[in-house]
Amino acid sequence: MARPAKIPVERLDALRHRIPRDERRGMRTDVIVYASDRLLEQIARDLSLQQAINVATLPGIVGHSLAMPDIHQGYGFPIGGVAGTDWESGVVSPGGVGFDINCGVRLVRTDLFADDVRPRIRDLVNQVFRDVPCGTGSESSLKVTKPQLDQVLVRGSRWMVEHGYGDERDAEFTEERGELAGADPDKVSSRAKERGQPQIGTLGSGNHFLEVQFVEAVHDEAAARAMGLEKNRVTVLVHCGSRGLGHQVCTDYLAQMGAAMQRYGITLPDRQLACVPTQSPEGRSYLAAMRASANFAWANRQAILHFLRGSFARIFGKDVRLELVYDVCHNIAKRERHEVDGKMRDVLVHRKGATRAFAPGNPELPPAYRATGQPVLIPGSMGTASWVLVGAEGAMKETFGSVCHGAGRLMSRTAAKKGRDAREVQKKLEAEGILVRSETRDGILEEVPEAYKDVDEVIEVVHEAGLARKVARLRPMGVIKG
Repeated sequence: MARPAKIPVERLDALRHRIPRDERRGMRTDVIVYASDRLLEQIARDLSLQQAINVATLPGIVGHSLAMPDIHQGYGFPIGGVAGTDWESGVVSPGGVGFDINCGVRLVRTDLFADDVRPRIRDLVNQVFRDVPCGTGSESSLKVTKPQLDQVLVRGSRWMVEHGYGDERDAEFTEERGELAGADPDKVSSRAKERGQPQIGTLGSGNHFLEVQFVEAVHDEAAARAMGLEKNRVTVLVHCGSRGLGHQVCTDYLAQMGAAMQRYGITLPDRQLACVPTQSPEGRSYLAAMRASANFAWANRQAILHFLRGSFARIFGKDVRLELVYDVCHNIAKRERHEVDGKMRDVLVHRKGATRAFAPGNPELPPAYRATGQPVLIPGSMGTASWVLVGAEGAMKETFGSVCHGAGRLMSRTAAKKGRDAREVQKKLEAEGILVRSETRDGILEEVPEAYKDVDEVIEVVHEAGLARKVARLRPMGVIKG
């Protein structure tokens, strides 16, 4: 895809920008970009805006093609992109979900405080590094049979809880309660199952991580209280997804859809946007396999929480408590009901590097959060901060209840590694009070803080735009990477 010479972007207000619908480009709707002026300048450096334009050409798209402030170039869809398609007459696109189906974030609170943990942070990081397998080819000590794997693909984290890897509260405080309905293991290839079977309870590589953090600042006392967060309380953030199983599912169905598009008379400006009608046999099969992959990812994060509880118990004693605050995915396509142009419609919401952010009162939320809104978990880079937000009414009106999912890459992985030494990066971070353990040198260099946009600026955009409200800023103490 060639770099566009010039993309016309209209300023709607300080934080909202529009790329108007252009029928000559095949666009069926506008693109709306949420960004500050500085972030918009950074976003324009790659092809993400062109990709958002391409998304606007999807058959059956409703509302706008949406670009969050952390948007950057991805496969087909930009990462940080949101699009809704009509459930009956629209399409489903695997590129709108991504290869790491249900990559997501799980926030855990402990009953410890920063002063309790800081003297033993090295022991803790080393213990977690031993207990939670990480890296590209990592395998778990948790073994499941093939029939059990099929059950995991249907039941998700609830299967883990029922088999002793957590408690009922863990499932209650997970999006979809950790069990997305409509999953079908028979739609997942044997190769995908082979890749996933040994990986339940593994962190993986790339930008996946586990961070021991503390609450640096509280911005919304009521919402923080509902989540059990207070200043200096130690938390753990887990960021990972469906590992090799989800990747293989995406690979399998992209290959099928490329050929199927011709049968359905669909032409698009980018073959990476491959899609089929949602109600077609291919569309229904992909969604069933995608849901199974999502359940696998929730089971994976549940197993990691189980291992994590063991790590903390070994260092701080068996009475230490770790409780799940929330688990939310940010690579998914889900059937939801939203108001579009004044009418309620069933919409397939594609969130590719975007987080669900439902407002207060939504029945999908656990009762503990219905008054405050859904917890929204936004990781930053390993040297800066992560944020806890809550969904706001603006997201329900403008973005299908969605916001950003992170800081968003500013540099490619190759550029991030250039001229840097992993040991020097570790020393610099340790001088700032952040201990890093990684399976590989690249695991550190590819994720240096400079490779990402300013997470505080990204958060300020969604807060000021009324899509979500700031609750707490979390600062890292120890980082485990693949």
